[in-house]
Amino acid sequence: MVTSPHPPSERGEILWEYTRSLCPTCKQVIDGQVYLRDGKVYLRKRCPQHGPFEALIFGDAGLYTDIARFNKPGTLPRRHATEVREGCPYDCGLCTDHQQHACLGVIEVNNLCNLDCPLCFANAGTKHRHEHSGYELTHEQVNFMLDTFIASENNPEVLQFSGGEPTLHPQILDFIALAQRKGISYVMLNTNGIRIARDDEFLAGIAKLKPHIYLQFDGFEPQTNRLLRGKSDLLDEKLRALERLAEADVRVVLVAVIERGVNEQEVGRILEFSLRHPAVFGISFHCAMRAQRHIPADPLTRLTIPDIVSSIETQSKGLFTLKDFVPVPCCMPVCHFVTYAMIQGDSVLPAPRVLPVEQYLDYLQNRSVPAINEDLRQILERLWSSSTQVGSEGLYLDLAAALGETSLENSRAAERCPSCHTHLPINQHTPRDLGRHIFMVGIRDFMDPWTFHMKNAMKCCLNFLTPDGRMIPFCAYNSVGYREQVTAELVGRTTLGRAIPEYPTLRPGLRS
Repeated sequence: MVTSPHPPSERGEILWEYTRSLCPTCKQVIDGQVYLRDGKVYLRKRCPQHGPFEALIFGDAGLYTDIARFNKPGTLPRRHATEVREGCPYDCGLCTDHQQHACLGVIEVNNLCNLDCPLCFANAGTKHRHEHSGYELTHEQVNFMLDTFIASENNPEVLQFSGGEPTLHPQILDFIALAQRKGISYVMLNTNGIRIARDDEFLAGIAKLKPHIYLQFDGFEPQTNRLLRGKSDLLDEKLRALERLAEADVRVVLVAVIERGVNEQEVGRILEFSLRHPAVFGISFHCAMRAQRHIPADPLTRLTIPDIVSSIETQSKGLFTLKDFVPVPCCMPVCHFVTYAMIQGDSVLPAPRVLPVEQYLDYLQNRSVPAINEDLRQILERLWSSSTQVGSEGLYLDLAAALGETSLENSRAAERCPSCHTHLPINQHTPRDLGRHIFMVGIRDFMDPWTFHMKNAMKCCLNFLTPDGRMIPFCAYNSVGYREQVTAELVGRTTLGRAIPEYPTLRPGLRS
């Protein structure tokens, strides 16, 4: 028996839950415990081979425990691609144990890039051109991946083409058109914007198809771009890309990765710029993740969602506050917070200030509240979802229906609208122009090998589509080893720029 010479004392922390996680070194699944300590939430684990690890997973323990009520029951996909053989997270496909369908599908069309960002969960870059280790998906592969996505989801609404830098793929415009022809109403292009800023012919193709652009935009300071993207002089190209997209009436969501000690002081400026720019209909702040390439950092001091909300509140002087943000219920509530603001000229009114969003999305309480309006709940569930179509007519109509008499369509309708390039009264707007009046602010925290929490992974609703017909949850794909496996298979059967149409079924487990 081991005894202590010291008198009994409290541990100073609360064991909140048990989970399964990953060793950050060898990526094997190991036991983990979630602790509440000093007002924050930590994940602790021990690998038999590599020892103990601990990481901060949420910066506000009170908020962490409170938002469990926003955990919405999952929706099953129409079909599963894999069986349970080795257990989560080794059977992704989606397997029959997964708790949620895919709100958003991602197709990485290449692993080539025109930047070598120090922070890149895709491990993409220019090096693939020189080492002949790059791949580009073929039309046949993308067509098959789209068909399997549609078969799983029946009527999927949101698809993102990503990379690498997807604009470098010679068939990317064809892929966008193909997805649109197959009935996917909201097709996104995830890009750093460099080709859009420089290539008139490519811009014309984008203007014709009008995909929604998911534009990398981490800040204004040269130091920010140098540390995160490897080049200090990127701002002018980003601004030129946005100018050209505005002229082409192509809608943009800015994506800002926020890293402690690098650009958290720019959060308010990015938000203010986004609200004013005619091309931008939303902004998605991402907490920096430690997967593939990343900047060395202390896992105990990483930025989490509450930190970014605090920066927004302080730097915007209360334009948005913590109470304006509601967790997205389709994934685990700790993964994604969102709010929407109604824009009327210089007026910015966050929707939760006039809508009882929390009451309707509280899945522990609202089943016992007789006054719940089911139509309103369904509208709010569509708005607070990873499949929301930012900048679309549907988003405006949903929010207008939820607001009823207070909707923007019924307010100041006789005035010339200062929020749109049309400068027409709201009652003379086309359906497409109505979307200008709704602005989205989202905050995401993706898991990496340090912060991987299996409970969260089992309800992930963002899925990478693979050429063999699987759909793999975002954080599992980037943390467990799926990315490395799929890339090795593709590179092994391709010459640079010439992937073969056929693709063998990958083995279901990743253990060697």
